[in-house]
Amino acid sequence: MKEIEKLRAGLEYCFDDEEVADLKLNAVKNCQIYNNIDETDRQAKYNFLKEMLGSIGENSGIERGFNCDNGKNIFIGNNFVANYNVTILDVKEVYIGNDVMIGPGTTITTVGHPINPNGRRKRLAQASEIKIGNDVWIGANVSVLPGVTIGNNVIIGAGAVVNRDIPDNSMAVGVPAKVIKEIEKPI
Repeated sequence: MKEIEKLRAGLEYCFDDEEVADLKLNAVKNCQIYNNIDETDRQAKYNFLKEMLGSIGENSGIERGFNCDNGKNIFIGNNFVANYNVTILDVKEVYIGNDVMIGPGTTITTVGHPINPNGRRKRLAQASEIKIGNDVWIGANVSVLPGVTIGNNVIIGAGAVVNRDIPDNSMAVGVPAKVIKEIEKPI
């Protein structure tokens, strides 16, 4: 198998492979273009995101300082806002529902590396998709790790590290993030 095929299959792959590296290079270029669009021209920013991402719903936007690994693996619903300096490492798919807010400095990463140093020396990585439901508020400086599903109507407190699934209608905080209470269901 080629390294890009391993990546897509969810297997360990070499991130230094030329095909894999080209995906990231393209994303870096697109992020640079996006981050240099006039902040007051919301329509131009939205139009560029429609081309850059897998999909983005209506009334959605991402503030300056956005970075990603691919772009085409990011699928965003309606009424989405990501504040400044958000990073989405979308080696695998990231699905984000409707009415989601993401605080500044947050990192959502689908990719991890081997625990064994021999694997890291070989420049290996492995990725797992992330799903974020509807009506989610992720606070500032949160880290969402590979393979996580965040349910509907969830609040993730600032600075949390989400390393496991978070159920619907809950608030999670801390390192690692733990559910501390159930929250009111939307009407």
